[in-house]
Amino acid sequence: MDGRTVKGRGAFRARRVLTVSAAHAMHDTYTAFLPLFVATLAMSKTEAGLLDVVRQAPWLLMPFVGHMADRFRSHALVILAPAVTGAAMTLLGVAPGFGAMALLLLVVGISSSAFHGVAPALSSAASGSRIGLGMGLWMVGGELGRTIGPIVFPPALALLGPGGLPWLMIGGILGSALLWRWLRGSEAPHLDTIHDPLPWRNAVRRMGPLLAPITAIFFLRSFLVRGLTFYLPTFLREGGDSLWLAGVSLACLEGAGVAGALLGGGISDRIGRRRTLTISLASTPFLLFLFLVAGGPFRFALLLLLGFTSLAVNPILLALVHESFPGNRALANSVYMALSTAVNMIGVFGMGVFSDLWTLGVTFPVSAALALLCIPVVRLLPRRVPGAPDPLAPPESTP
Repeated sequence: MDGRTVKGRGAFRARRVLTVSAAHAMHDTYTAFLPLFVATLAMSKTEAGLLDVVRQAPWLLMPFVGHMADRFRSHALVILAPAVTGAAMTLLGVAPGFGAMALLLLVVGISSSAFHGVAPALSSAASGSRIGLGMGLWMVGGELGRTIGPIVFPPALALLGPGGLPWLMIGGILGSALLWRWLRGSEAPHLDTIHDPLPWRNAVRRMGPLLAPITAIFFLRSFLVRGLTFYLPTFLREGGDSLWLAGVSLACLEGAGVAGALLGGGISDRIGRRRTLTISLASTPFLLFLFLVAGGPFRFALLLLLGFTSLAVNPILLALVHESFPGNRALANSVYMALSTAVNMIGVFGMGVFSDLWTLGVTFPVSAALALLCIPVVRLLPRRVPGAPDPLAPPESTP
């Protein structure tokens, strides 16, 4: 299960893959507002981290969504998400207090979890034998959205003020209207594969040998990754930088992730998942150490490298999961996402608590040291999940 391209497993359906990637970009443009929004508020880092925990909590129910999506048409969840998420995120600007913000972010979490539970399965089912590339393009959409969001938010806040932010929901509504036209009639994810879905209990049981080391990787790097993507604007503002510069810095990080997501998945199709993972996981902590001691324009160069290496990991892990369980793509993707979310909640909240006790300047290098422990865990990834189809074997011929 080292993950090279399998010949003859179906054509790469570029239009559908790119459509789902565009939906990802539309959706994540809005969720990318949150780190900059909380950086403008007078609240502790623990409170800011708690808001993100509320947003991510519905993702823990994602396996149920994925299980249903493997059996029914599921494109409606993808179509509605940009409109629902866009409305709730922009209404944060007029929320009267912490409780109202938490409620809106809970709505965002429900919409986002349904979208992220189904859309990657649609993309991988349309990717044929090039699942690494398909997952890379899926991640590119998200990174584009998280690049656009930090660029759009500061000028929008300056021009419209917090009370005018709801006007931005129009983009999400238009995006959902376009997706309805492009994606209506899409199949359930498993219909594009040669494998029938397993009963959910059997499928989840078979996921254990693969998901156990993946969960360890999630945990060991969660403080570093969530610290960068959520607390980077706060870290820079505490150092005296403006909100605009903080937004540009976050955009640089996420923008480089576009290249990392695309190239990471594609390269792993060619040289293997383990090798690509090891290179990425080993590079990111050292780049973060350099970023913390560098100054001036070198910081932007290091942010680009950090974005490339840190965000190249996700499409590779997703490709491993999807190719191992082709008959239960949405369920496998949703279990993966739920585990990732649970660990990320610990990471973002833990970074907030420890940074209030010490400083972000202390917790960032500690998170980098912890992430180095991911390297030996890569060797624990099974080359083939017991009972799952071998992704390197040719498909069985039918009599």
